[in-house]
Amino acid sequence: MSERRPRGMRAFLRPPGRRVDEPAPERSMDPRGDEAPHSRPSVIDNALYVSGRRVDTPSSLADAFDSLKNTPDSMAWIGLYRPKDWELVEVAEEFGLHELAVEDAIVAHQRPKADRYGDTLFVVLRAARYHDEVEEVAFGELHVFVGPNYVITVRHSEAPDLSAVRRRMESEPALLRQGPQAVLYAILDAVVDGYAPVVGGLQNDIDEIEVQVFGGDPAVSRRIYELSREVIEFQRATLPLLDMLDGFVAGSAKYGVDEELQSYLRDVADHAIIVVERIAGFRQLLQDILVVNSTLVGQAQSLEMTKLTEASYAQSEEVKKISAWAAILFAPTLVGTIYGMNFDFMPETHWSLGYPFAVLLMAAVCVTLYVVFKRRDWL
Repeated sequence: MSERRPRGMRAFLRPPGRRVDEPAPERSMDPRGDEAPHSRPSVIDNALYVSGRRVDTPSSLADAFDSLKNTPDSMAWIGLYRPKDWELVEVAEEFGLHELAVEDAIVAHQRPKADRYGDTLFVVLRAARYHDEVEEVAFGELHVFVGPNYVITVRHSEAPDLSAVRRRMESEPALLRQGPQAVLYAILDAVVDGYAPVVGGLQNDIDEIEVQVFGGDPAVSRRIYELSREVIEFQRATLPLLDMLDGFVAGSAKYGVDEELQSYLRDVADHAIIVVERIAGFRQLLQDILVVNSTLVGQAQSLEMTKLTEASYAQSEEVKKISAWAAILFAPTLVGTIYGMNFDFMPETHWSLGYPFAVLLMAAVCVTLYVVFKRRDWL
């Protein structure tokens, strides 16, 4: 297969004029560069299959290449976990992988998609796991190269666990006998089935949020916002699968996919539709919950304002009463103060009716003020 090597594949990592230790622009934008180096080997599993049964487990990639060339009607399934750049380039040169697909596999952080380069199909999938304790959806990226007689998987995270997929396929030789397309189906099925626990976790959290909203928890708004972000990210990871799976089903006849395998692909597509619809429902439900929470918060604030207004009104009424009685009591004090001044030329002080007049004047002023305040509802 080496005669299919694309030209300049190794130069892809170091174009002319760039220093050996200088990273490519794409690599400089790759967040994986900040992660601690992992100790796991890059080649997780390396197997050769004939008629759906494992016939060889090469110890190296070079041995796998040789075995595939020397074994008629065989299929290689190579599983890589965070491979070094040179390892991917070596695989790409041997299997004739397109350099754009290899670049995507090296850089990672791609959206789910399916691109066809000649007789090789390049598929990007995003598996998901839900961490309930922190209410976060953790995504794992998987790149799959599907050729006429090989499948190459490149994982950049722990999820999904392809060892379970391999065990399942090896336990069903009849299905594995259908070749790389069957392996791709099994991987798609595992990724889509892995979404179910995530959907269940999100549903539980939304139920809890509804209880918090109607319980008046003030911290629920932040939780709604954070969970909405996780749902949106989950939607971005799953929504492109619908068009991808529709394309696989539509192109099955063209690429000679077995009818039974086509049925399996349609089943995976049905499951993906259910997941996407549930996620869309979650997103809308969270928006509605946020609106309801805002309404309830507004109602609570309005109720508080009403209580404050009522309290202020009651306080104002008490102040009016106190002011009215103070004015009534101040009137006789004013009269008494005037006639208590020590002036010699005050005729009233020498009048025999002066005292009754002063008392009647004070009473008249008090009664007048009382009537006035009573009519104005101050008393």
